[in-house]
Amino acid sequence: MSQLLRVQNFNVSADGFGAGDGQSLERPFGHADPGTMFAWAGATASWPNRTDPGGSRGLDDYFTRDFANNIGAEIMGAHKFSPHRGPWENYDWKGWWGDEPPFHTPVFVMTHHLRPSFTLSDTTFHFTDDDPATVLERAREAAQGKDVRLGGGASVIREFLEADLVDTLHVAVSPKIELGSGARLWESPDELRDRFHLDIVPSPGGDVIHHLFWRK
Repeated sequence: MSQLLRVQNFNVSADGFGAGDGQSLERPFGHADPGTMFAWAGATASWPNRTDPGGSRGLDDYFTRDFANNIGAEIMGAHKFSPHRGPWENYDWKGWWGDEPPFHTPVFVMTHHLRPSFTLSDTTFHFTDDDPATVLERAREAAQGKDVRLGGGASVIREFLEADLVDTLHVAVSPKIELGSGARLWESPDELRDRFHLDIVPSPGGDVIHHLFWRK
């Protein structure tokens, strides 16, 4: 069985931005508010950070619950891993996620500034400056027969799309949020219709519109 490269639950604003300008330690998504952008997932029963019982069921919950299904490795960009720019001054920074990262798989971080691999809990981070096809080959080997998730940000997803390596995408568009600038995934989802089938399914609550792409 083939190993898919999947984009899952990637959020963008109505004008196509996955993050805003001015990323910092205090604002991982720049001027975008993640609490608003990801509110649809946070309201579900399956949201992993939920501390109280309840939460919604249905389509939004399905996508939240399916996030880790059959994923054996993750690929991400440098700015999903860290707000730092330029060469590493030290190796104290080990991601936004604390001692228990949510990935539970090998993670390949695409960066121009390499550093040694390290492991936190059951997640090992590797740092690579290889081209997308080579990174995907390494990730597939590490995934041991499972699929690979392309976690973002937007520029990394565009790199893999341009290399024609992405098999499926689930992009959640927040129709009430416009960022105006930042890291842009697209100007319109129609840009991908030449290579992908597309189904568009509004969330029952109307807070997000799910865009489901799969290869033609």
